[in-house]
Amino acid sequence: MARGRAAKRAGVATPKRAPKEPAVSLRERVKAPPAPALVESYYVPSVARALDLVFDVEMRIHLAHGLMLVRQGIVAASPMRQILAAVRELRAAGPGALSVDYSQEDLYSYTERYLVARLGADVGGRLHTARSRNDLNVTAWRIALRERLLEVAAALAALRRTALDLAGRHALTVMPGYTHSQHAQPISLGYYYLSVADMLARDHARLMAAHGRVDRCPLGAGALTTTGFAIDRDYTARLLAFPGLVEIAYDAVSSRDDALETAAALAVLMTNLSRVAVDLQNWNTAEYGFIELADEYSSVSSIMPQKKNPQALEHAKAVAAEVTGALMSVLGAVKNTSFSDVNDGVTAVNGPVLTAVRQTRAVLVLMDGVLNTLTVRTEAMAQAAARGYGSATELADAIVRQSDLSFRVAHNIVGRTVRDALAAGLTADRIQGSDIDRAAVAVVGRPLRLPAVVVSAALDPARNLAVRTVRGGPAAKEIRRIRADRVDALMTDQADVKAVFNHRENMDRRLDVAAKALISGRPPPR
Repeated sequence: MARGRAAKRAGVATPKRAPKEPAVSLRERVKAPPAPALVESYYVPSVARALDLVFDVEMRIHLAHGLMLVRQGIVAASPMRQILAAVRELRAAGPGALSVDYSQEDLYSYTERYLVARLGADVGGRLHTARSRNDLNVTAWRIALRERLLEVAAALAALRRTALDLAGRHALTVMPGYTHSQHAQPISLGYYYLSVADMLARDHARLMAAHGRVDRCPLGAGALTTTGFAIDRDYTARLLAFPGLVEIAYDAVSSRDDALETAAALAVLMTNLSRVAVDLQNWNTAEYGFIELADEYSSVSSIMPQKKNPQALEHAKAVAAEVTGALMSVLGAVKNTSFSDVNDGVTAVNGPVLTAVRQTRAVLVLMDGVLNTLTVRTEAMAQAAARGYGSATELADAIVRQSDLSFRVAHNIVGRTVRDALAAGLTADRIQGSDIDRAAVAVVGRPLRLPAVVVSAALDPARNLAVRTVRGGPAAKEIRRIRADRVDALMTDQADVKAVFNHRENMDRRLDVAAKALISGRPPPR
C-alpha cells in the first residue's frame, strides 16, 4: 500500500499486478526487500525523476554500448541484435512500458528486468557486460544536463537580443543614473540595457564553460577502475556526441564538479536577473513612474481595486532565491563525502541542478516577455534627470575647463551650490550662474562668472551624455558602436550553440541507423 500511495504522488502509474520475478535480480546480496520508508523517501522520487528526465538518454546509451560490444568482439552479434531491437522498441514505447514497482532504486534496474523478461537471462543479461550502473548513471545525467543547458543558452540569447534591441531604441532616452540608490549622473535607458546585455553575455560565457565540463563522457569507467574487457571508450563517446572523455575512471564516477559549476553559473545568472528585476520593480512604482508593466505580467489585489502588482518581477526574484538555494544544496551534499562514488556526492546533485536549469530557463523567457511589453515613460525619466543633481559632476568639470581651478576646488564649489539650492527649494535645472558665484566667493573668495550657455549646457542631462564619448561611455554614438559589436558576438554565440545542437541531433540519427543496421544483419557504419 505504501508503494502504491508513493507512486501516485510521484505521478507514475502503479502496475495492476507485480511482474513475475525474473531469473536474475539486482538485490541478490541482500535477503529483505527495501524498507517502505526507504522506498517512500528515496526510490519513488529517484525513479520518477529518472523516468522523466533520462529515459530516452539511457536508451541511447544502451544502443551505443551494445554497438561497441559487438564491434570489439566482446558480445556476439546474434544476441545483441535481439537486445538492440528490444531497446529500440522500448525507446519508442516510452517509460510507460516499464513495470515499475519500486523494489529497485534506479531506471536501469527496470530496463534490465524488461530485457531479461523479454529475451531471457542469457540474452537480456549480456547488455551490461563491461559496464556498471556507476558509469551508466553519471553518463545519463551528464547528457540530460548538457541538453538542457543548451535550452537555457537559447533562452539567454533571446533575452540578450531583446536587451540589445532596446539599447539601440533607447540610446537617446535620458534618465537618472543611480549609485547607492541616489541620483548620480544622467544616463540613457539604452545605456542601461547595453550594460544588462554585457552582463548576460558573461552569463553565457560562464554557462558554456560549465557546459564544456559537463560535455565529457564517463562511459566505460565501470564501477571505478574500467574493465578487463577490451572496450573502446572513444567509440561510445563519439556515438553519444561527446567531444572527449572524463579519462580517469575513478575521477569519472567520483566527480560531479560539472554539476556544481553549472549550479554556480545558474545562481550567478539568476542573481543578475534579480537585480534587473529590482530596478524594474522600483521604476514601476508611482514614486518613479518611469515604466509600466504590461497587464499580462501583472496581478491585482483581492481587496484594493487600484492595485496593479508586478507579479512577474516578484516571481523572478523568488526563483533567483531558489536557484541560489540549489547551489547551496549541492555544495552541502558533496562537501562532506569521500572522493568516491557515493549517492550524496554524485547522485543527489542531479535533482537540484536539473530543477534549477528548468527554473532558470523559464525565468529567462519570462523576463524577455517583460522587457518586450513594458511601457517606457520617457518624459518622466527626462524630467527626473533634469530635476535631480546628476549633472553636478559635469558642472564641476565645466568650472575646471573655464576657470583653471583644480577639480577638488571645483567640486567644493558645486557641492556648496547644490547644498544652497536644496535649502532654497531649487531643482538642478533652475540653478543660475549667480548661484555658482555665491558659492565660489565663499570657497575661493571670488565669483567665477561662467557664461550662461556654459552653465546651461553643463546642467543639461542630454548634453551630459553627448560629451561622454570616451570608449564605453553613454554617448549615443558610442552606444551604437558597442551595440553593433555585441550583436556580432551574440550571433557568433548563437551559431556555436546551434552547431552543437545540430551535431548531437545528427549523431543521434547515426546511432539509430547503426543500431538498425546491426539488427538487420548488416555491418553498422563505423
